[in-house]
Amino acid sequence: MKISILIGTVVWLYALSVLKRARLSAYFFIVGSAGLFFILSAISRPYWVWFFTHAVIHGVALFHDLTGWCTIMYNTGLVYITNGANPVIMSIDYECSGIIETCAFVALVVFFPMYQRKEKVFYALFGLVYIYAINVIRLCLVIIIVHFGGGQTFFIAHSIVGRLVFYVLVIALYYNVFTYSQLAHGIYREFIDWRQDKL
Repeated sequence: MKISILIGTVVWLYALSVLKRARLSAYFFIVGSAGLFFILSAISRPYWVWFFTHAVIHGVALFHDLTGWCTIMYNTGLVYITNGANPVIMSIDYECSGIIETCAFVALVVFFPMYQRKEKVFYALFGLVYIYAINVIRLCLVIIIVHFGGGQTFFIAHSIVGRLVFYVLVIALYYNVFTYSQLAHGIYREFIDWRQDKL
């Protein structure tokens, strides 16, 4: 671990203790979630980035097994998208891994004051799986568009359509966890009710 990350973490923890003693809950949430996001992002390289990237690659590989519209190069993180005349090579890297969105969501959940500890753990794990799944869906959508539309559609598929679908689904997650859950039962309470019914 770099010394700068260690020093930053110590300063962040001290700031949190001061804000908690002063009972400044809004600032505690802001400083806590922002600081945790930067810490998680900093320590995610290279191991967590590698793990997330390869998890996404294996998710896309399931789509390849069903359709055969692409070829997966596991070691290099490349997806070779076949089409009629102009095949495209898509690289699954840090940006495509979904780790930034995952770190942001987990940081917000950890410091969200309305949830108990069990709820925070549940929503953090749920969000991690959800963001992973919609990231795989986004990349599969890119493969579909490029396979049928040709190489010239890659920019539109990846940078516009794929991102639009991904962020609309992320906003739906944020709405459910941070807004709807306060107005109604939310996913966690529905999960608990379902589990009790099964038992």
